[in-house]
Amino acid sequence: MGQVERIAAAVTEAVTEGQVPGAAWRVDRHGEVLSRGAAGDGIDPETVFRLSSTTKPIVAAAAMALVDDGLLELDQPVDELLPELADRRVLLDPTDAAAGTVPAARSISVRDVLTFRLGLGLDFTGPWPSPTMTALAGAGLPVGPPAPQAAPPPDEWLRLLGTVPLAAQPGERWLYHLGAGVLGVLIARAAGRLLPEVLAERVLGPLGMDGTGFGVPPSARDRLGPHWTPPGPDGRREVYDAADGQWARPPAFPDGGDGLVSTVDDVAAFARMLQTGGCAPDGRRVLTGDAVRAMTTEQVGPVDDEGGGWGLGIGVRITDEPGGRHAGSYGWDGGLGSSWWTDPVTGVTAVLLTNQMWASPQPPPLFDAFRSAAFTTTGWSPPSG
Repeated sequence: MGQVERIAAAVTEAVTEGQVPGAAWRVDRHGEVLSRGAAGDGIDPETVFRLSSTTKPIVAAAAMALVDDGLLELDQPVDELLPELADRRVLLDPTDAAAGTVPAARSISVRDVLTFRLGLGLDFTGPWPSPTMTALAGAGLPVGPPAPQAAPPPDEWLRLLGTVPLAAQPGERWLYHLGAGVLGVLIARAAGRLLPEVLAERVLGPLGMDGTGFGVPPSARDRLGPHWTPPGPDGRREVYDAADGQWARPPAFPDGGDGLVSTVDDVAAFARMLQTGGCAPDGRRVLTGDAVRAMTTEQVGPVDDEGGGWGLGIGVRITDEPGGRHAGSYGWDGGLGSSWWTDPVTGVTAVLLTNQMWASPQPPPLFDAFRSAAFTTTGWSPPSG
């Protein structure tokens, strides 16, 4: 069985076996489609899926476009644009709210927000829920799986966020997720426009990503099906989000962390832009080469025990993955069942979107099988020169 057949089999067999109800995939090599397809009832390559955390790099690119324009600087404090996050207090003990707080040693910077070192977020090494997450839930903010209709508008969301002490000093620790929501508000305020407008103008439009957005337009709603929970002990799934559910209309808070819907072709178009140093298919520049290099360069050190690191709004591998992605590969996964990674050593981009949420932070077997097939390099060599 050749590589193309292995890629397709990894997905179609998982659907046939009932691991997921449906999935679409696309694997490119140096910009050329190697494998593209879909499996499951009503699923095809044009199906719209909920990206969840694979949203993060796409929104980060919009921020880097504003850096290119000089509307943002990576090392500028966010205090002027986000006064709700100025003059922060920091927990003495991130696991014990009763231990008290101290003043923040410095302001939060734009770089801190992009690298998730602003002092707020999910701590995968500590107890759950952390005092920070408990306080955010108590303030009225959703802290569970993506729920785009549950959060208040951006100004109120940030005001509530600003009532909670930081769990770490700015620049000190990588804490997951909340930085992406803050980044979306920062982009909108820096540009003086709503985040969906900025994203459409600076990233989605130039790349022809017509199936991507915060909510699905009426013309594409027949391409958004239901989303499912993993099977329970009885083997049955529940509908997590109906076809006409939370992503079927624009949210009050367009969350830069997990709010987008998209297609395999759109995600591949975004990946190709980064591969080409920031250019759209027609040659227009979406990002400068410097911005792309900054995004895709590891910035914070290990974020897990499996060789993962973080750049500016995007995952970047620190070490080679045995039989898979090389160090320097970049992309991200989403807990609602999405994954995109690009390996700059082999030139391979692999996108897998499914309609079932993960049961844990660890990828289900399908994702490991798909990556193994997609990033296998046996039998071919990168172009010389």
